Amino acid sequence: MIPARNKMKSYIVGILVLFFGVVSSLGYQNSKSKAITYSLDSTDKLEFINVRGEIEEHREKTGLKVFKPGRVSLQDNDETLVVLEDIDFSDGTIELEIAGEPVPGTGAGARGFVGVAFRVNPENHHQYECFYLRPKNGRAQNQLQRNHSVQYISHPEYTWYKLRNETPGVYESYVDLLPGEWTKVRIEVQGISAKLYVNGAKQPTLIVNDLKRGESEGGIALWLHSSTIAHFRNLVITPD
Repeated sequence: MIPARNKMKSYIVGILVLFFGVVSSLGYQNSKSKAITYSLDSTDKLEFINVRGEIEEHREKTGLKVFKPGRVSLQDNDETLVVLEDIDFSDGTIELEIAGEPVPGTGAGARGFVGVAFRVNPENHHQYECFYLRPKNGRAQNQLQRNHSVQYISHPEYTWYKLRNETPGVYESYVDLLPGEWTKVRIEVQGISAKLYVNGAKQPTLIVNDLKRGESEGGIALWLHSSTIAHFRNLVITPD
């Protein structure tokens, strides 16, 4: 026969195990619930900089269409961004679907430039880190052009032109893309490093181990060049 004292100790231990199990479970759920989701089926909580936004169905999926109104040119240097309000991001992941295609009539150099800017300076939207795609390069018949399918930049100082000239091949890479097609993108940011994953690949398409703005923090923005008609949907931000 088990003494009453031992029975009581076993009962208390059982209660504690159950309690901490529940707390642990709740803690896991809370960590998962930190993810911030933007379906991008509305223009609420979005700041449009030199662009216009509309909700539209594109290739059987509803999302945010973004474009620069009026006449556009490849030589335009205006920042064209859609900044998310009330986001302070340093480390973590950014996931979404994007599509980009050139505005008709912008010339052969238009590639459908579309991407995501992160750690955007809230006091100066010209300062940010960014990964973007060049969808028309994905299936080009020139291998060198294919190698320019994805790009890292850090504005305003580190433009694609400066990075390509000074460190060719380091901040851009190849991935299979098509203009106007929905493309899944995942960006992982940690400290001074960032990785870009495309279309659910287990390995990154592009790795940057020296983010030019250092260990900074800031906002997140949908990014495009003025020569692009861009589409965005299902944005999920998970701070680390």
